[in-house]
Amino acid sequence: MWHKKLFAPLALPIHVFAGAILVGAFLLHQPVSCRGGAVSFLDALFTATSAACVTGLTVVDTGARFSLFGQTVILALVQLGGLGVMTFSTLIFYLWRRRVSLADHIAVGQSLLHDTTFHLGRFLTRMVLVTAVIEAVGALGLYCLDPVGFAPYSAVFHSISAFCNAGFALPADNLASYVGSPGVNGVFMWLVVSGGLGFGVLIEGYRAVRSHLVRLVRRDARVFRLSWHSRIVFAVSAALILVGAGMIFFGEFLGDRYPALSVADKAMAALFQSVTCRTAGFNTLDIGRMADASLVIMVFLMFIGGSPGSCAGGIKTTTFAVLCAFGKSRMLGRRQAVIGRFAVDEGTIDRAVTLTVLAGGLVLGAVLLLCFTEGAVAPHVESGGRFLEILFEVVSAFGTVGLSTGITPTLTPAGKIVITLLMFVGRLGPILFLSVLQAFQEPLRYRWPEQSMMIG
Repeated sequence: MWHKKLFAPLALPIHVFAGAILVGAFLLHQPVSCRGGAVSFLDALFTATSAACVTGLTVVDTGARFSLFGQTVILALVQLGGLGVMTFSTLIFYLWRRRVSLADHIAVGQSLLHDTTFHLGRFLTRMVLVTAVIEAVGALGLYCLDPVGFAPYSAVFHSISAFCNAGFALPADNLASYVGSPGVNGVFMWLVVSGGLGFGVLIEGYRAVRSHLVRLVRRDARVFRLSWHSRIVFAVSAALILVGAGMIFFGEFLGDRYPALSVADKAMAALFQSVTCRTAGFNTLDIGRMADASLVIMVFLMFIGGSPGSCAGGIKTTTFAVLCAFGKSRMLGRRQAVIGRFAVDEGTIDRAVTLTVLAGGLVLGAVLLLCFTEGAVAPHVESGGRFLEILFEVVSAFGTVGLSTGITPTLTPAGKIVITLLMFVGRLGPILFLSVLQAFQEPLRYRWPEQSMMIG
């Protein structure tokens, strides 16, 4: 009986992602994938996990250490991880007009929309078409803006990496050389935001824009209205990006640490880092040289991450919105948590609180483990800012962001394993693992007596 629960529909994404990572690690470990000799299997496993989980943390230089074949393997893992391996396999069955099993249907629904009732074929077709168009337009834009820096292969690589919120970049300095390029910054931010909104929200946004354009030609045309969920996603995403950019600007650029940058360049850099904290992992500033205030702000943004059903990680924007509404309702003495026109049901509030508690526990546990493995148990005056660097690394891994202060290549083998597991859990989500574990639990047929407790 246990084996049926182990291979239940909810557990399928875990098995498929794990299988894809192992295959990718095997390929990246081969000499044909590397320059100057094969990398260790642990480094190959770390890179494969980072790619499949669209994180972007690297222990070796992607552009210098991996050959064209190795980079192509990484790119394939990024694309598979961004759209979901289950989505690809189910789409293949659909296009070949084969019968899609109920298990595949449920698994794709859980991983993309958290809704098992959607129309599978229509959704997947639209999703792949929209993804292909956005990535093609992004690659073309990068190539036109800088044909030398973004040659055809490089443009395609970075476009896919940006839309899938992976953060893998071929230059050793990531995108630091483009800190003053509005065009390149704009293309990357558009790709990152598009990939972090969620496929359902992205399609709704496209239909809404199209209906408004048609309305300009035909006054009697019907305007498509965004759903309640999409409105929340757009509003919260915009607020986090703008507020985050403002706080990073004041935390990073109040002094004269960047004399070569104009005010416009500083504003653009702050906006870019706020956007990429939504689990993209690109950077135009040296993260290791940023102020503590900026790093703390970025930790907060990375922990929240993107939106449900997207390429992004974190606890998600809707979870943050529910928590804010729940806190507001309790402070005002109201029974319901209201967002916009509707109140959030109790089941959603319970899942939001559970997810946040699990995520916080995972982060704190991983930070403690890395403090032991990475030498942060030394006296505080000797370790300096090691704790903040570790916290930043852990949240970046959990949120599948890929930003780092520079400690990733120096991680011990034990530290690499911790970060690898954290990226895997962060990509699939703690709630998914909790749901799988609950399948093995037997419901209690009794209740304990309740009693109030003094708190606060």
